Amino acid sequence: MTSPEFRTGAVRPSGAVRPSDAERDQALGVLKDGAGSGRLSHDTFLGRMEIVLHATSRGELDEAMTGLPTGNPVERFLLRTVGRVSAFGDRLRRAWRTERLPGLSLPETGAGQLTIGRFPGSGLRLHDASVSRRHAELRREGGGWVLYDLGSTNGTHVNGRRIAGGVRVRPGDQVRFGNLEFRLASD
Repeated sequence: MTSPEFRTGAVRPSGAVRPSDAERDQALGVLKDGAGSGRLSHDTFLGRMEIVLHATSRGELDEAMTGLPTGNPVERFLLRTVGRVSAFGDRLRRAWRTERLPGLSLPETGAGQLTIGRFPGSGLRLHDASVSRRHAELRREGGGWVLYDLGSTNGTHVNGRRIAGGVRVRPGDQVRFGNLEFRLASD
């Protein structure tokens, strides 16, 4: 008894060998290095990444890497290592700064929400010109806390990224309202 053939809709040329996961990973590494070095735009990187992920032959992988230096694996490893070492100082500064941030305790479990801003009726009133009157709101949702930006002028940031709408937060996260930055802590 023979096993049934499963067709995926893509026709491979006869004799073409499907690329292995290792070959795909290597191709993705070349694309990542190309985007990181400025040789590929973001859109080109995404398009070529799709080609690599859906490639049915090694030739398609080669086409996706056209115009990029593939280099040998040792050279790529050395370049990546140099990049990581050079970024170490920045990571160290961020870690040092994070530990020195003032703590902001999350409200008790029974509390439903906390308004943050300069407005006199705010649950957490921050006296800084970079903070909007009604800047943000911390709400208890689904057993955790979600931080919402309320259309503030200078933005609400969580772990260095500006948020739009709500983002789940936990103890240890860095939050910034305008120019004021805190590290979330639990009681």
